[in-house]
Amino acid sequence: MAEALVLLPDVMCDARLWGPQIADLSRDMAVMVAPISAGERVEEVASGLLDVLPRRFALAGVGLGAAIAMELQRRAPDRVTRLMLINASPMGETPAQAAALDPLLIKARAGRLLDATRALIPATALYNGPYRAEIQALLDDMALGQGIDILTRQVRMMQRRRDQQSALRKIRVPTTILCGLEDAQHPVKRQSFLADLIPGARLEVLEEAGRLPMLERPEAVADAIRDWMAEPLLLR
Repeated sequence: MAEALVLLPDVMCDARLWGPQIADLSRDMAVMVAPISAGERVEEVASGLLDVLPRRFALAGVGLGAAIAMELQRRAPDRVTRLMLINASPMGETPAQAAALDPLLIKARAGRLLDATRALIPATALYNGPYRAEIQALLDDMALGQGIDILTRQVRMMQRRRDQQSALRKIRVPTTILCGLEDAQHPVKRQSFLADLIPGARLEVLEEAGRLPMLERPEAVADAIRDWMAEPLLLR
């Protein structure tokens, strides 16, 4: 039996972000979604997750979830059997980028939570397809369910996350870098750079997809996960 699959959502999202893949993949493998909200640092969240995750597991994360996935792999390379990073960045925020996130918290505390969360995943980062309005409505609903406290924690995580480039060069497990061609926040050139950092990593670019390909191209993402899960594990 394949190892358990652990999925990490993006900022201000919950398990519904991965809903199509859970429904599809759970026929063949054990699938779980872990929350990414229990702390104000990526390291703190990763440490807490390691207390509850299976002994060994395949790990896929998107956006902020991918940042936590990288930290989990750095901390516990003997437990993460394979890694998938979706629309991810290996670099920490610059001081200017970190400071630019503070006004979002001010908006949220002034009763404009959705304005803040829509700035984190803007409409321009989504594929302009027939379901973009439905995807935006789901994002809004997930954000309202998460609330201001979780927004604050996750913004702090983004502001304080470390640069993972040196750690990524040490990865020795099957790794796929998956991205949406239309994601303006994480362009393909940067995703190619990320793939080049990791020995043996494979870059897969999905057309007609942006920041959230698991909702924009759900079947393609499920197929990519199945292919990745079928790759032979490397000898350590």
